[in-house]
Amino acid sequence: MADILQNTDAYTQASFSLKNRLLRLIWNIVYVVLFKFSPPPLRIWRSFLLRCFGAKIGKRCHVYPKAKIWAPWNLAMDDYACIADDVICYSMAKITLGKKVVISQGTFLCAGSHDYQDPHFRLFAKPIKIEANVWVAAQAFVTPGVTIGEGAVIGARSVVTEDMPAWMVCVGNPCKPIKTRELRKD
Repeated sequence: MADILQNTDAYTQASFSLKNRLLRLIWNIVYVVLFKFSPPPLRIWRSFLLRCFGAKIGKRCHVYPKAKIWAPWNLAMDDYACIADDVICYSMAKITLGKKVVISQGTFLCAGSHDYQDPHFRLFAKPIKIEANVWVAAQAFVTPGVTIGEGAVIGARSVVTEDMPAWMVCVGNPCKPIKTRELRKD
């Protein structure tokens, strides 16, 4: 048996268990038939569907119909969090959104990738954590293993490759903090 395992070709081996692949197949059917084309006001319906597949969804969360969630069981959203249309949550590992987080249109939350130093180019997955009161602006890209600190703002089209500090405005490729986020007093 050990000889069989040692001689297997890593390029032809499945990266995920059969159960994982079947669940994703069922989820994709549900996504296309019941989720993607649901009217935008039906946020409660979409939250229900995500919960049916193991997502942890807080109260009054908004997941827009054209958001693509790869594996709902790896998504956790605290109260009032929002995922806009055309967001991709590539949730190979856990993606956690804190309270009042806004993920804007076209953002890619990428919790998995390939190890380019591995001769077999194997997949790896690391969780993404976005703490409370964060805004990730349009078309940003967040890489595996990143934590974005509470209250941070990530500028449009930024590429976040490392942890970002709390209450900072962060922009660029690679994304860097540029100034403190100060809230106006009403």
